[in-house]
Amino acid sequence: MLAKLQQLWRRSGWKEFVLLLVAGTFCVCVWTFIELADRVTEQGSVPMENRIMRALRQADDLSKPIGPWWSASAARDITALGGATVLALVTALVVGYLLLRRAYRTVLLVLAATVGGQLLSTGLKQFIARPRPSVVPHLTEVASASFPSGHSMLSSVVYLTLGTLLARTVAPRREKVYFVAASLLLAVLIGLSRVYLGVHYPTDVLAGWCAGIAWALFCWMAAAWLQNRGKLRAEGGAESETSD
Repeated sequence: MLAKLQQLWRRSGWKEFVLLLVAGTFCVCVWTFIELADRVTEQGSVPMENRIMRALRQADDLSKPIGPWWSASAARDITALGGATVLALVTALVVGYLLLRRAYRTVLLVLAATVGGQLLSTGLKQFIARPRPSVVPHLTEVASASFPSGHSMLSSVVYLTLGTLLARTVAPRREKVYFVAASLLLAVLIGLSRVYLGVHYPTDVLAGWCAGIAWALFCWMAAAWLQNRGKLRAEGGAESETSD
């Protein structure tokens, strides 16, 4: 597989390779989400997921997670990075900066990705309406339905969108990869913290990652398509919009 990818890279070039990789990742994420949603509605994964969640707690007291005494507090700090307040603040600060640079089309892209992701997450939760796990006590407050994980999905949307925007501002490929990898790492840590705190099943988090990444990539592909057709031009600095 790696050899085939390297051959494809050499034949098509970096830009075409990235577009193909993005399209393939989008399809895999959508397919995985559909499979997970189907499994969840049939409740076929609940026994295994309950065992996983109990394994993350101390056997003599399910209200205490495994790990050092500060682990629960650290998990709550990490999970807060995917909360609505933090994500809204981060988005607002980025939008403010883009407005200063008069990058109005990029502002629309960021808002479409984040607001659209929020609406999609809410709609999916209401449609599937999976109850929260009750096998272990919750270590943080929750109110909405469980599937998909809103923290996992929206952190993937917001941080991946911002990561790709930052990647457009640099030329070296290793720096582009770093920004995207850092955004994905944040989403992974936030999702894992939700399972550790007992407020989501593992499939909720996996589905949230898939839905969030798919939506962020869809917005990225839409922006690339508009840019190629001349509908989305560079603004606020050509490098920020046109660099691969």
